[in-house]
Amino acid sequence: MKVLHIIPSVDPTHGGPIEGVRRIGHVFEEMGVTQELLTLDPPDAPYVQDYPRKVYPMGRRSGDGNDPVSRIRRWMRRSPEALAWAREHVRDYDAVVVNSLWNYSTRLARLALVGSGVPYVVYPHGMLDPWFRQRYPAKHAAKQLLWWFNEGVLLRHADAVLFTCEEERLLARTTFIPYRANERVVAYGAAAPPPADPAQVAEFRAMMPALGERRYLLFMSRIHEKKGCDLLIEAFAGAAAADPGLDLVMAGPDQTGWRATLASRASALGVAGRIHWPGMVSGPAKYGAFRGAEAFILPSHQENFGIVVAEALACRCPVLISDKVNIWREIAEAGAGLVEPDTLAGTQALLTRFMAQSESERAAIRDCAEALYQARFNMAEGARNLARILTEIANTKKELSYK
Repeated sequence: MKVLHIIPSVDPTHGGPIEGVRRIGHVFEEMGVTQELLTLDPPDAPYVQDYPRKVYPMGRRSGDGNDPVSRIRRWMRRSPEALAWAREHVRDYDAVVVNSLWNYSTRLARLALVGSGVPYVVYPHGMLDPWFRQRYPAKHAAKQLLWWFNEGVLLRHADAVLFTCEEERLLARTTFIPYRANERVVAYGAAAPPPADPAQVAEFRAMMPALGERRYLLFMSRIHEKKGCDLLIEAFAGAAAADPGLDLVMAGPDQTGWRATLASRASALGVAGRIHWPGMVSGPAKYGAFRGAEAFILPSHQENFGIVVAEALACRCPVLISDKVNIWREIAEAGAGLVEPDTLAGTQALLTRFMAQSESERAAIRDCAEALYQARFNMAEGARNLARILTEIANTKKELSYK
């Protein structure tokens, strides 16, 4: 089977969707399934050259800054070349997977796929969550217009719209009108981590000499408003005195230039020396970050699935999350971490509850975290699920074409 993924970018700083596609590709390769990607990246982007499978980068270079014009250009990523390529080549594939919404890659997918007879599925990756409507009502109004002419059409004609958990599926029904989709909930998760090695932890700590051998809580995600970073800084400042030996690591790319404001707030609260900012962490150091942490914390206001949460579980790291991370029910039921609302009081409660736990209680949570990962969130099963769905819809389309 030959599968095309349409996705805005293979830039790893873009978070979960491309990380998921990359991990799925590893398993596809083992299954004998060919994965290729159509993206809106400029051909000379270094992350395109580093991607392990075939990429057709059909984008144009846009501004690299955080000014409004550069951000709008990156969001639009208009590329007539990509549309022309898609219209010419989508029939070369047994099935197409469209990843994410609200960008030019979604528009070219709709124009190239709807009515083509090519089997395709769409992963919204949490982009139908009503949180965005509540937080950005003006943007939501613009998206509703796009829904009528593009995104809604793409989903309505898709052979399947794939949700990574039941919570995401239910929330998606409440956001745009009219809503029609052939919904499927599929397994999703993270790739199995490499075996534990002290060198991984050492490599991570080497990125932050000021951390030394101090214990730490780990935030690892984009430095972004929806991730609740400000809540975490405030809550940590309030709880810091209760455990003077505990620091906070804020790992992740700063795509909107918010880090300076957060660091300034930490300084005003008197905890700047106990908060560390290593930037994006990858490779062995990423696994060292999880394995060396007391716990992983993500007080997000909206999180579709959170591959990083699954990665923490895989590394036996307890997770402290908000109830806006869509897999919070699974976490709570398995005893793999703690869950509270996405408020300052809720984030403070996460820290207070965790700090009050005994070593034996924390050890039990680590066991539960690993067990939950193996049972529910191993990406290998997710990739096999996706392959089964794509094979099913491709065969169904072939049978219908013969009748």
